[in-house]
Amino acid sequence: MLDIEFIRANADLMKQVVSAKNGSVSIDELLEVDHTRREMLAAVEALRAERNEISGTMKDIAQLSAEEKQRLISRGKELKEVLSGKEDALRDVETRYQELMYAVPNTYADDTPFGKNDSENVIIKTVGEPRVFDFSPKEHWELAAQRGLIDTDSSAIISGSRFAYLMGDLVRLQFGLVQFVFETLANVDLLSSIARKAGVATKITPFIPVVPPMMMRPEIMEKMGRLHPMEDRYQTTQDGLMLIGSAEHTLGPLHMDTTFQASDLPIRYIGYSTAFRREAGTYGKDMKGILRLHQFDKLEMETFTTEELGAVEQEFIIAIQEYLMQELGLSYQLSLKCTGDMGIPNRRAVDIETWLPGQDKYRETHTSDYMADFQSRRLNTQYVDGDGVKKFVHMNDATAFAIGRILIAIIENYQQQDGSIVVPERLISYVGKTSI
Repeated sequence: MLDIEFIRANADLMKQVVSAKNGSVSIDELLEVDHTRREMLAAVEALRAERNEISGTMKDIAQLSAEEKQRLISRGKELKEVLSGKEDALRDVETRYQELMYAVPNTYADDTPFGKNDSENVIIKTVGEPRVFDFSPKEHWELAAQRGLIDTDSSAIISGSRFAYLMGDLVRLQFGLVQFVFETLANVDLLSSIARKAGVATKITPFIPVVPPMMMRPEIMEKMGRLHPMEDRYQTTQDGLMLIGSAEHTLGPLHMDTTFQASDLPIRYIGYSTAFRREAGTYGKDMKGILRLHQFDKLEMETFTTEELGAVEQEFIIAIQEYLMQELGLSYQLSLKCTGDMGIPNRRAVDIETWLPGQDKYRETHTSDYMADFQSRRLNTQYVDGDGVKKFVHMNDATAFAIGRILIAIIENYQQQDGSIVVPERLISYVGKTSI
């Protein structure tokens, strides 16, 4: 959520932001409702002040004449009735105001390209060359089915489409990835080296491993700016809880209504969780294999920093993502997301797209989202700077690995002509074998 004073002072800019992000909220309506709200609030506060003044006077009722006492009692009854009606009206206006404020998207960084959808994202960096084979490479689902590593036939009967069983050595590979990430993000010396090589100057602290809740209250998901589109979310019917679509959904609110000292920051988490998405807008797309599932596991980074280091933190996180990819020997490119492909809370977003030889294309496997203070303003997560001024923390979240997608990349890039899959050297110690 943005500061309403900023919106009032930059109405034309905000109309441009709404349009660029494919939003639908009316800034004019918001400002009109805001004006009405302030007028009504002033009127209510004036009536409350008069009521309180009467209450104070009535404490010395013995000093009042009968006529004055009766006048005050009558006025008090009148105020009660008038206030009740005005407070009800104010609540209605406040509700509409909150709805409109929550619909206003975050501003975007200066280097964010304009565009309507992902086709207008801009490739800013390519690392490595697509792997060349002396045979025709297969897609992951063909290889995995041959080796009994993925079973979508059984899951289709038991759970429906877009579910899968991961089997055997593929499961060992998954948990090798988990251990690799946890060990990397706990290693302060390694993180310092990553930051130094990337030219990022920031305070280095280890990422705290977390297995977060996988359900949350819808009003908290709304504060995170991740409740909508609702058709993409799963929810329990009896309790009304939402199933998370990524670990950051419940990592972000960890410090709701908390105020830190600047010296406490940054705080960094690496969360491992199952994620749930309906994939409502992708009917018929990527139906085979495990690229686009309703349920998948994910390693997600969530960090809290000062205002000054918010944008720097994203560069640090991207450097970590690149390190993880390079250690696996995978070719990838960085894609700067355009305005129309960013979420409402995002100020700046960068994807990693990994080369998948079976599909003969790059596919998105990671994202890095810099929110600035958009989420923390809703969550009321603040810090006190060196001058004693309270500010809202700046928040980043980013993929370490979306397990299914990185498994696809490993399967397709490390496939052999006989259908076996070489384990990336960096993961051999975790998996316990050199090929699967």
